[in-house]
Amino acid sequence: MKAHLQKLTRSIHQNCSFSVDFQSYQFLKVWHYHPEPELAIILHGNGTLYLGDGMKKFKPGDIVLIGGNLPHQWQMEDSTDKRQTLQTPTVVIHFMESFTHCLMQIPEFNRIRALFDKSNKGILFTDIDFHQVLAKVDRLKSCQDFDRVIMVLDILKLLENSGNQEILSCNNFFKENDNFKENKLEKLYSFIEGNFKEGISLESAAGIVNMNPSSFSRYFKRIHQKTFVRYLNEIKIGYACRLLMEKETNISEACYESGFKNISNFNRKFKEIKKVSPSQFLKNRNYGSE
Repeated sequence: MKAHLQKLTRSIHQNCSFSVDFQSYQFLKVWHYHPEPELAIILHGNGTLYLGDGMKKFKPGDIVLIGGNLPHQWQMEDSTDKRQTLQTPTVVIHFMESFTHCLMQIPEFNRIRALFDKSNKGILFTDIDFHQVLAKVDRLKSCQDFDRVIMVLDILKLLENSGNQEILSCNNFFKENDNFKENKLEKLYSFIEGNFKEGISLESAAGIVNMNPSSFSRYFKRIHQKTFVRYLNEIKIGYACRLLMEKETNISEACYESGFKNISNFNRKFKEIKKVSPSQFLKNRNYGSE
């Protein structure tokens, strides 16, 4: 199912660099994206977050930062408690272009800017004092102008200082605009993007950056905290997930179109990376689209 562009058109956004909204269950059922980065604070309910090519169970107290243009959907579990269905499940902060543009211009915001860059794959924060964050969000309701900015920067500082930041998606779902011109890995990333379906050997990848295979293997693992083979498999599985979610592709087609030579290896690597089988992933995804 193709992701829908959601336009944040509420009038309050016109004069603010960020907005604080209390989302409903109806909103959470839509597979969508928007240019504005999103900070979601789960207040009530349990369910599954589909984000990029990843999926993650969520519960009250979870905090997630989602980068701009990253497709996502909050699929809530049905509750037998009627009181819970009347409660607002999530507080969401959307950051407008004026806010992120400011981050780009001010050197002192380097660490927060890096946090937003990382959010292009989605971040779950697991060691944040939830009640401390929620108290600051509540104070945002009564803050005005300059005080609002200070308060939201204080929230982002708490997130940036978090020691446990779980990345939720293997790959970005949009063409990155980062300036890689001086990055010697740029040619390698372009090579992988254009050839992963056909198969890429460690030797051919090392040749792109003019390194011998053993040196390249050590260098790649130091930079990415994973082996090149693991990275390549994540690219392929991520592409398969995208086919399953957006192109109405069946499992066999996704297997071969993403570069795997046989179903058994595809199933094994898929479960290794996504923690569920392709059939269960597709079943969950189809359930969430009903």
